[in-house]
Formats: sequence, C-alpha cells, structure tokens
Amino acid sequence: MDIPDDELWEARKTLRRKLIHIIMERAQEQWAAGLANAQQVLAMGALLDADVLTICFARRFAEYKRPTLIFQDIERLKRIVTNRWRPVQIIFAGKSHPADSPSKNLIREVYSLATDREFQGRVAFVEDYDMHLAGYLVQGADIWLNTPRRLQEACGTSGMKASINGIPNLSIRDGWWHEGYNDINGWKVGAESEMAPNEQDRNDADSIYRLLEQEIVPLFYERDTRDVPSGWIQVVKEAIRSVMPAFCARRMIKDYTERMYRLAFQSTRDEGLR
Repeated sequence: MDIPDDELWEARKTLRRKLIHIIMERAQEQWAAGLANAQQVLAMGALLDADVLTICFARRFAEYKRPTLIFQDIERLKRIVTNRWRPVQIIFAGKSHPADSPSKNLIREVYSLATDREFQGRVAFVEDYDMHLAGYLVQGADIWLNTPRRLQEACGTSGMKASINGIPNLSIRDGWWHEGYNDINGWKVGAESEMAPNEQDRNDADSIYRLLEQEIVPLFYERDTRDVPSGWIQVVKEAIRSVMPAFCARRMIKDYTERMYRLAFQSTRDEGLR
C-alpha cells in the first residue's frame, strides 16, 4: 500500500502496452503472410489502443461461463466502448472443447461481433490462445471479466492471478470471488438472488453496463495533476493486498492436506483396523 501511486501506474501502463503490442504484432504477421483479410485483422485486435481501459475475458469457452453476456444490449455496449473521451476495449481469448459444439458457436458469435465496424475495433478475439498469450493477458488487462452462471464456477484461478498482478475483477460472486471480494478490491456483478436464466442474464448484463458507466470507467479516467488515476490505483493496490496472501499455492496444499488427504488417510486407516 506504500508503493507510490505514480510508480504503480507506470508499471500497469507498461504491462498494458506489452499486451496490446503482442496482439497487434500477431495480427500484423497474419496480414503480412496473407493469412487474413482486413476484416479478420480487425477482429484480431489491429485497432486496439494501448492507452484505453482494457477489459479481458480469457478462459475456456463454455455455455455456463456466458462469454456473450456482455453483448446482451449491443447498442448500449457500443456507446460504452466508443465513447470519445472515455473509450473502453474488450479482448476475448480462449478455446472450447473439441466435442463441445455449443461452445464453438459462442466463439463464432464473439468473433463475428468483433468484425462489426460499429465497435470501431474496440472488441477483439485473439486466436491461438496458449500459455504464452495468457501470461500477457493476466498481466496487461485493466479489468478481468468473469460471468459464470451462479453455483457453477469451480474456482476461477485466472481471476486470482489477475488480482495478484493488479487487475481488479469484475465478476459474478461465485467460485473464489465469493470469498475474495471485499467491496473495495474489485466489483461484483448482479444480485445474488435466484432468478430464471433469461431474467438472470438481463439482470447481470445490466449490472455490468451500470458498473462500467457509473463506477469503473469514470474511476479509470479520473486523473490528478500527474495524470495518475489515484482512485483506480487504490483498487489495484487492494486487489493485490487482499488476494496475494489468501490465494496461493501454499494455502492450496494446506487446504487439500487438512480437509481431504488427511481425512481420507484417517478413514482408510480406521477401515483397515476394523
């Protein structure tokens, strides 16, 4: 918490620029090799801006993760991302299981939307998602988006890595975020009451739009005399401070040992003594 705001902001800007550079470089290579046309290069992120608030959705594509949720109201989303003074850009990356046809259709839908000129290149789907690219994404984004259906998220470890790198989560309060969210280290999406799936989708999408319009975007672009978003940096610091010591490999091994392995061993030993 004692790190100077301007130094941490410079580090965050550097990481975002590295991310945008690697994405644009991939798009340019595809174009130069004759493997992509202009529309495909647009969808790959050729028009992304290294100084724009960057949201990332990067994970395995599956229906319950609702990767297209943020497109519920396309016109409203277009107004958010193409705002002249406070623009936003969204990067999607991920793969689906080879046998999961519905999830493949979700990828096609996101890719198709990324080619829509009215988004002005602010939405990108980055192909060939791998560990190398994931490293840049989990360090270089500004917001980590996670929208699973409630009670279906196993954990969500990418969100932990994002927070430790100073990327606040914008997430359904499920999986690890149910424990990790503390009101000031990121944002929770939607109400936690039970609803029909379609109603839940509308409610959660509206929550994302409202949070972006009223809280996240203004906070990111509100700068002091040094051009530093001090309010935003406080959320970044809290994300690191609250998540790093609580969600780590040491705790994982300890929890598995004490809550599962030791109990399983004791049960097996007791069974053998009978």
